[in-house]
Amino acid sequence: MTPCTRPAAAAPPAGTRARIGLFGGSFDPPHQGHLHVAQTALKRLQLDQVWWFPTPGNPLKAPPGAYEQRFAGVQKLISRSPAFRVSRIEQGLGLRYSYELVSYLRRHCRHAQLVWIIGADSLASLHLWKNYEALARTLPLVSVARPGHLRAPLSSRFARQYAACRIADRAAPAIFSHKLPAWTHLPAPLHGVSSTQIRTAREKQAG
Repeated sequence: MTPCTRPAAAAPPAGTRARIGLFGGSFDPPHQGHLHVAQTALKRLQLDQVWWFPTPGNPLKAPPGAYEQRFAGVQKLISRSPAFRVSRIEQGLGLRYSYELVSYLRRHCRHAQLVWIIGADSLASLHLWKNYEALARTLPLVSVARPGHLRAPLSSRFARQYAACRIADRAAPAIFSHKLPAWTHLPAPLHGVSSTQIRTAREKQAG
């Protein structure tokens, strides 16, 4: 079986004690910038795995492209990364919001060390997410630097609200031992690709 056809598992094993990053998003389309965020979190937090969760829809954005196409795109993108997995559990369970997914996985993987991974662009708007405070109380969060979102996310409403809960990036691997809420921001070499740029280029070519 080739990496590209590696079947998707529903969720990490219930009894796992691994350090697992949870990376959700529209991935419309998935690209090297997403891969850079996941790889940065994997390395800097000393994770065992990163699980990708393509969402059926994003209430804060325009309807994304076809789910199966985006899912297949993630499979292809991560095919050479043995520590990465992709799951269609959000679609299967009919979940709409990240906190629903996080709550389910926290119950399912009671012994795992879980962390929610976002790009800095998402950190800037995290306060708009439904039940974002519940999400922050459920598991630690890590934000990874993204082009065009270097300073503003660190003065966002979420960052200001939880300023006292921020962990220094040099201490990021220890975030699992901190009392929740706990979050950190990881400066990193920037990868300039974005889903918006790719969609815009495609639309121009189609036009």
